[in-house]
Amino acid sequence: MKIPTITGRIERRILINYQIEPQVLENYLPKPFRPKLVQGKGIAGICLIRLKEIRPKGFPKFLGISSENGAHRIAVEWTNKEGAVQEGVFVPRRDTSSKLNSWAGARVFPGVHYLANFDVKEEENYYQVSFVSQDDTSLAIKAKSTEKWNSESVFQTIEEASDFFEQGSLGYSPIPKKDCFDGLELQTYNWQVSPLAVESVHSSFFEDTSIFPKGTVKFDNALLMKNISHKWIGRKAMESK
Repeated sequence: MKIPTITGRIERRILINYQIEPQVLENYLPKPFRPKLVQGKGIAGICLIRLKEIRPKGFPKFLGISSENGAHRIAVEWTNKEGAVQEGVFVPRRDTSSKLNSWAGARVFPGVHYLANFDVKEEENYYQVSFVSQDDTSLAIKAKSTEKWNSESVFQTIEEASDFFEQGSLGYSPIPKKDCFDGLELQTYNWQVSPLAVESVHSSFFEDTSIFPKGTVKFDNALLMKNISHKWIGRKAMESK
């Protein structure tokens, strides 16, 4: 089924980013993807996104739905059939508070969407977001707005980090029981990020030592986006090879 163009508003988006040893990601990623590196490190993380007024393009806002969502992402590159290098993100899993999104995942929208219980507490400049999914995958973060950039990040400045993640707008998700990946591109009308100072962060996925051996994953940075008008555009599926 062709994925419809979806429009709406990103009310809040938190990007939690880790630096990971490249060999670990190479062992995890399916073909044709390979990790995109920054200063010799792979970059992966979780996007925590609250969507508002989500609806097929052309539908009025009042028909839109709202939901809390989480997407695990790995920055990747691949070589297309013409021999050109392309970049984007591989999305191994998605979690959502919406039963509709969960049903539509892998049917209308790309990737399986696991139904999850989200707990969100937000005050001025303070964010506490967590979820536990139906298969017990969990995440929790406590963070506050800041003007200071993490000096231990592989990115020298927030501008460098912003450019990197803006370029990763094209995502591919595995299709169950098929040797291909659904494509979905995020197009934003106003891209702007600010840094977050993280008090604590937990991810059962990135703390799973059967995938990421101890010492191969390090927290890098967290970014915040607010009130971003956008649309999601379905792209042609990519074959696994």
